[in-house]
Amino acid sequence: LQRDAKGQYLFDLLCHHLNLLEKDYFGIRFVDPDKQRHWLEFTKSVVKQMRAQPPFTMCFRVKFYPTDPAALKEEITRYLVFLQIKRDLYHGRLLCKTSDAALLAAYILQAEIGDYDPGKHPEGYSSKFQFFPKHSEKLERKIAEIHKSELSGQTPATSELNFLRKAQTLETYGVDPHPCKDVSGNAAFLAFTPFGFVVLQGNKRVHFIKWNEVTKMKFEGKTFYLYVSQKEEKKIVLTYFAPTPEACKHLWKCGIENQAFYKLEKSSQVRTVSSSNLFFKGSRFRYSGRVAKEVMESSAKIKREPPEIHRAGLVPSRSCPSITHGPRLSSVPRTRRRAVHISIMEGLESLRDSAHSTPVRSASHGDAFAAPGRSGRAESSERVAVIADENYSPADSVLPTPVAEHSLELMLLSRQANGAPCSIEEEKESEAGTPAAAEVEEAGGELRALCPGAGGLGAAQAEQVNKFVLSVLRLLLVTVGLLFVLLLLLIVLTESDLDTAFFRDIRQTPEFEQFHYQYFCPLRRWFACKVRAVVSLLIDT
Repeated sequence: LQRDAKGQYLFDLLCHHLNLLEKDYFGIRFVDPDKQRHWLEFTKSVVKQMRAQPPFTMCFRVKFYPTDPAALKEEITRYLVFLQIKRDLYHGRLLCKTSDAALLAAYILQAEIGDYDPGKHPEGYSSKFQFFPKHSEKLERKIAEIHKSELSGQTPATSELNFLRKAQTLETYGVDPHPCKDVSGNAAFLAFTPFGFVVLQGNKRVHFIKWNEVTKMKFEGKTFYLYVSQKEEKKIVLTYFAPTPEACKHLWKCGIENQAFYKLEKSSQVRTVSSSNLFFKGSRFRYSGRVAKEVMESSAKIKREPPEIHRAGLVPSRSCPSITHGPRLSSVPRTRRRAVHISIMEGLESLRDSAHSTPVRSASHGDAFAAPGRSGRAESSERVAVIADENYSPADSVLPTPVAEHSLELMLLSRQANGAPCSIEEEKESEAGTPAAAEVEEAGGELRALCPGAGGLGAAQAEQVNKFVLSVLRLLLVTVGLLFVLLLLLIVLTESDLDTAFFRDIRQTPEFEQFHYQYFCPLRRWFACKVRAVVSLLIDT
C-alpha cells in the first residue's frame, strides 16, 4: 500500500475483489493501539490513520444497515449483509424471542447445509453449530424441528432472504452498541439504527428517537449530548458518558454519519459539523459518501449478470472462528465442534478489548429471548419497550484479533475470497500461536480495563484537572481579548477624527461627555506625565 493511498482506494480495491457494486452500506474498521475502534475515513491517508506499525489488521463489515435488506438489488450484497447479521446474532447484538431465534437459526442451517438428510444428519446435528452466545438442548431441538419440517426445498439464496426479512423486524436490528453511562451512573448501550437513535438499558429500550427528531449531536471530553425536538415544541437533551474521550468522539462521529446517511435526501446537503464551543477546542467532521436515497436510486440502475457467489462452508461450523463461551448442555464431544469455516466477513473480525466493545457474558441466555414488538418503532419514542428477559449485554470474542504468519495469512485470505472452508488441522496450526497464557493475560487485561486501579483513577483525575486548567486559561484569554477590543474602540472614539454617524451619536451622549472630561482626560494627562518622566530618566542616565 502506497504511503499516500487514501482510504477510498483501499475500499474500492476490496469491493472490486468482491465484485460488489452496492458498496455504500459497508466500511472498513480497525482498532488503534489504545484498543479503540475506528472507521477508516476514505478521504484521508490509510497509513496516517493507523497509529500502529504494519502489517495492519482491518475488518470489512456492514457500516450502514439497509432499511430493508430484502430489497437490495444484488444477491452478493444480500449475502454479505446476511453474514453480518448472522454474526450479530452470535455476539448477542441481535436479540429476539425463542421462536424467532429458532427460526433464524433454522434459516442459517438451511442456507449452510441444505435440506435435512437422515443419512447425513444424525440426532443432535444442530448442536454442532453455534448460532447464539449460549443456547440449550431444548432450543437446539426446536431449530432441528423447523429445519426438518418447514424449510425443505429452500435454496441458500431463499433461506438467506427469509433470514433477512425476519431479522429486519426485530427491535435490535442494525444495532452496533456503544457502552456508556447515564447521568445516574447506570450502564447503558447507545446505538444508531436505520430508523433512529436507540438507548438500551437493562432489558429495556428506554429511548427511541427518530432521525427527524434529532436536531444536534455534540461531545465534550467523555460527555455526549443529543438534542431532541419532538411534537408540541417539546425539546429534551439526553446526556451520556463514554468510557474515554476517544470513545465519545467515535460515538459522535458514528452519529453524524448515520444521521446524514439515513435522513438526508442527497449528499449535497451534507454539512461540516463542529463540536466546539467557548471552552473546548472541539472537533470538526464531515460525512463523505452518498446517502441512503441516492444509494437505492443507483442500485435500481444496476444492469449486469448476477456475479457468482462462493458461499462458505457446507460443514459443521460456528458462526465465528475459534470462540468458546463456556460449557453448553450438549452431548456432542468438544473435538467434534472444532471444525471451522472462514467466510469473507468473518475471517479476521475478532475485534475485542476496545472501548467500543463489551465484555463477554457469563450468564446464559437459555430460552430467555423476549418478544420485541416491531410496532414500537411507529409509536411514541417515550414508550419503554422490553427487548429481553435478561440485560442487553452483547458478547465479543475471547481471542484477540488474529495476526497470522505471512504465508498462512495469504493462504487464509485466499480461502476467504473463494469461500473455501478451513480444515481442523489448519485451524489448530493457526491457533498454535495463541497460547493459553496469552489468553489469560488478555482476559486479565480486559478485567483491568473494566476495573481500573488507583493508577488509572489518578491518571483520570489528572486528565480532568488539566482540562479544567485549560478551560480557565481559555476564559482568561477570551476576557483579555474582549478588554483589548473595548480599549481599541475607546481610543477610536476619543482620539480619532472620524465623523461617522455612529461615532457622532455616541460622542454626543451626556454619559460619554461626562466620562471623557471627568475620567478619560485626567487619565490621559497622568499617563502622558508618567511617560515624559520615564523618557527624561532614560535621557539623564
